[in-house]
Amino acid sequence: MTVPAFRPAPISRYVRVTREFLMANHVSSLKRARQTVTRTAVNRANKSKLRSALRSMRESLTAGDSKAATVQYRATVSVLDKSVQKGVLHKNTASRYKGRLNARVKALATKAA
Repeated sequence: MTVPAFRPAPISRYVRVTREFLMANHVSSLKRARQTVTRTAVNRANKSKLRSALRSMRESLTAGDSKAATVQYRATVSVLDKSVQKGVLHKNTASRYKGRLNARVKALATKAA
């Protein structure tokens, strides 16, 4: 019987990992492995939230409604700033995203007006 090396994360962001799923032998390395699994789940959730926000922003831009795009832009900027605080994105990358999205929102607003 083979034992899987990684068990998928349950609904909770805290994952219970038992000794049988880890290859480490020392107590400190076992703890480090448990922390890695937990952090991986949290980072995966943060990246997913960021990608979802960017996807919904692009969808609102392609829909052509400038008011909805403006509201969605504010929400997306908030998610981008939070992702910088959590270490998912570099601050310059977030700034570049915000600048490009803002240019598209402005272009949509001037086209609609």
